[in-house]
Amino acid sequence: MEKNIASILILVLAVLNTLAKETTTKDGRKDPKEPKETHPKLPQTLSRGWGDQLIWTQTYEEALFKSKTSNKPIMVIHHLEECPHSQALKKVFAEHKDIQKLAASFVLLNLIYETSDKHLAPDGQYVPRILFVDPTLTIRADITGRYSNRLYAYEPQDAPLLYSNMQKALILLKTEL
Repeated sequence: MEKNIASILILVLAVLNTLAKETTTKDGRKDPKEPKETHPKLPQTLSRGWGDQLIWTQTYEEALFKSKTSNKPIMVIHHLEECPHSQALKKVFAEHKDIQKLAASFVLLNLIYETSDKHLAPDGQYVPRILFVDPTLTIRADITGRYSNRLYAYEPQDAPLLYSNMQKALILLKTEL
């Protein structure tokens, strides 16, 4: 009986030792044969990093509807995830407290794909590009950035101009009512 208990005890200890064994090589690095730890990818929010505390719309059609019913202008941000210029502008936009505060006064939409509405690309399809649309569904072609060849482009150093243009879009809305 004692032999059986001793055999079972040795077997249990061997299994526990195998399970508890660290998966590192002799020099302390993780064993490359071990499967890599993967963390589940969290679903991306509609903000896509442009301001998680803000309310964003999913489609241009939804933004148009919300603009018309709430009487707020739309700010449409065209960008690409892999574009370094888009990433740089996104960082400044998300960290700029005044821009974030003022952005709450808009119906917000950021697009990583072009829409079927060609009015949203009045001077071409480039990124990053920010356009304003008033509640009458008119694209505000008069609110532009500082570049003559890309009228609606903004760079990180253009944050004060973007903020000013956001204010202008809101002022124009109030004066036209």
